[in-house]
Amino acid sequence: MIGIVLAGGSGTRLAPLTFLANKHALPLGNVPMIHHAIDLLAKIGITRAIMVCGDSDAAKFMRYLKDGAAFGVSLSYTYQDRPGGIAEALSLCRAFAGGDKAFVILADNGVQYVDTLARAVRELGHTDQWRQAAVFTTRVEHPEHYGVVKLDDQGSVKAILEKPKNPPSHLAVTGFYLYPPDVFDILSTLVPSQRGELEITDVNNYYLRDGRLSMYELDGFWWDAGESLEQYQAMHQYVLEYGANHWQHPEPGL
Repeated sequence: MIGIVLAGGSGTRLAPLTFLANKHALPLGNVPMIHHAIDLLAKIGITRAIMVCGDSDAAKFMRYLKDGAAFGVSLSYTYQDRPGGIAEALSLCRAFAGGDKAFVILADNGVQYVDTLARAVRELGHTDQWRQAAVFTTRVEHPEHYGVVKLDDQGSVKAILEKPKNPPSHLAVTGFYLYPPDVFDILSTLVPSQRGELEITDVNNYYLRDGRLSMYELDGFWWDAGESLEQYQAMHQYVLEYGANHWQHPEPGL
């Protein structure tokens, strides 16, 4: 399984901090935000990854992360030359994936505990599970700001709705995804949304309709440090004091 780290985006919600730097280069704790994304991949057992960069700060990422060896990850880079959405950024990684499964992370997302992510990689990384995709959810106070999971009476995923006015649950889809190799075929069939972007929710709903989407609810709390200045500042302070990407109940061998 490969890792795909999406580190593009203009970061307008973190202005004015992002007038001078890509949001993923901002400090989160005592290291740049991007550090935590690569550290997370290493902790859940992913040793080969590619980062999608989107502006002139790509050179800074490469200077800081180099080839990823310091993290135990073999790291490559590619470039997204215009804002086109998460799905479009993912499509740039087809050649690198080479028919492998992919764990995708938005580089401004983070978790308190990595246990659930590691379990999904282990379970769905098996050869007999190669066709299964997964989303990772968490309970939020204002689900109308996110992609929201609608459950059926048995507690299974029935639909994923993008920023609904009347959310059917408090389960938000976070910026972590796990896809089988055919995700790149699906990406090639997408059409831009009203925002002019290829939407990752359309990919997830494809797998849901095909009966191939699993849902994992994260342990501890999740954050999107690019959501707002207030969220970024709160998470910077938290990570400074307590760190990130901890194990809650590590299993033997992890």
